[in-house]
Amino acid sequence: MAVLSYILFIAGFVFLIFGANWLVDGAASLARRYRISHVVIGMTIVALGTSSPELVVNLVASFKGTSDVALGNVLGSNVSNIFLILGVSAVIFPLAVNKNTLWKEVPFALLAALTIGIVANDLFLDGTALSMIYRSDGIILVLFFILFMVYAFGIARDGVSGVTSTIRAYPPGLSMVMVFAGLLSLIAGGRWIVQGAVDIASSLGMSEALISLTIVALGTSLPELATCVAAAMKKNAGIVIGNVLGSNIFNVFFVLGTSAVVKPLPFNKILNFDILTGLVAVILLWIFLIGSGKKILQRWHGLMFIALYVAYITVLFVRG
Repeated sequence: MAVLSYILFIAGFVFLIFGANWLVDGAASLARRYRISHVVIGMTIVALGTSSPELVVNLVASFKGTSDVALGNVLGSNVSNIFLILGVSAVIFPLAVNKNTLWKEVPFALLAALTIGIVANDLFLDGTALSMIYRSDGIILVLFFILFMVYAFGIARDGVSGVTSTIRAYPPGLSMVMVFAGLLSLIAGGRWIVQGAVDIASSLGMSEALISLTIVALGTSLPELATCVAAAMKKNAGIVIGNVLGSNIFNVFFVLGTSAVVKPLPFNKILNFDILTGLVAVILLWIFLIGSGKKILQRWHGLMFIALYVAYITVLFVRG
């Protein structure tokens, strides 16, 4: 079993690397051909694809009744998306954003972070004996997701200046094949890495909550990390920013909403620390972008995000 776990772990990384490059190149080619903003492509096609591992893990966790895995996966993934993935991407290449991203998409991600804190804390807000994310809460989250998708497609042809002639244009059919092949590779790679890592971690006696917030969350975020690193190396800031913000919004409104509709999720109040960390991450991102004057996430911002992620993981392991 141990040998198979290590094989899956290594094979998963191979699939992630190839899948990320196919996805970025295919999506960028489609954006150039149809004059669609890279941010919109990142927030929709790429974000949906790279959020698929979270969706798979959460649906399985919901059916099995393991709410700590479902909630920890989403909360941990959203923290790693900003602190780790945006941090690493910004160190590779400073990330410039447009006006829509600064004043609409970042606030939408902030709304997602606030909403999960509100729907999860019945104990503090309503004085009930148990905090739950009910089916009605799940339906509300999904409705927010639909509203976000309406907005995303409504601006699909805005900001086309981000589509530059440096992007290689493939035939439309080949671009679609590259996108789907990339998504499948990312999903397979993410699942293999998670399966291998969880097997290895379980043998070391780690708790379910700790595994879900760290290894599972990081594992399901690996498609985002691979995609964003590939996009940053190609100097495509739009796909990086769009993917991270879109993934965070997808994770809360679609992944968690769908999970709660399948089966209501009991909420462990210890996860409030992770909700607060996710909220702080989005606020810091907003402050950095506004404070930079040029709406750019600089390399030093990225280094600070990475340091904060290391501190967050350290706290989780100390807390146990």
